[in-house]
Amino acid sequence: MRHVKKGDTVVVITGKDKGKKGKILQVMPEASRVLVEGVNMVTKHKKPTPQVQQGGIIHQEAPIHISNVMLFDAKAGKGVRVGFKTLDNGKKVRVSRKSGEQI
Repeated sequence: MRHVKKGDTVVVITGKDKGKKGKILQVMPEASRVLVEGVNMVTKHKKPTPQVQQGGIIHQEAPIHISNVMLFDAKAGKGVRVGFKTLDNGKKVRVSRKSGEQI
């Protein structure tokens, strides 16, 4: 189990986009990378194809390493470390290290 999942709001803690917040669009566990909305934008030159008639220069997100993001806690207003706790029914859940609350 990873500390972040698809759909989580995260904050970037290092690199050129430090401090930016965004939603996780995709998690790539085999490469230890995540795709975050609006973070690490790159320019790609696309040719027109039968599926995409409009070619040209497009801007899209590129993956960043999973260690460079931290789960954003709206209550705390900043990034929090994530811990894991096993409940009585044997289910493993994520908890905030700062508040101890279940995420």
